[in-house]
Amino acid sequence: MNKKLIYTALFIGLICLAPVVFGASITNPLGVGTFKDLLLKIADGVGTLIASLAAIMIIIAGILYLTSAGSPEKIGTAKKALVYAVIGIVIGLSAKGIVSMIEGIIK
Repeated sequence: MNKKLIYTALFIGLICLAPVVFGASITNPLGVGTFKDLLLKIADGVGTLIASLAAIMIIIAGILYLTSAGSPEKIGTAKKALVYAVIGIVIGLSAKGIVSMIEGIIK
């Protein structure tokens, strides 16, 4: 008997709250109006992250080069790290341009 009373009260309470829930307006948390703006915002954030990590990788590549002590294997590892870091910076800085290029191809 108690379970029926509790379920009935819960059901009536939810029905009474329905106008409040459905009448409320939801604001846009991202602050963008179109899908293009959303992609540009994502590309900007990802590009900044990639460029920052690439700058850290340049520092690490420099440390690897300095601590190589003339070893050809370690120097090769440092050079590869530097090349990949430069590629990362180029991709990070051109992230918005890549999104714009893809948009131009789609249209």
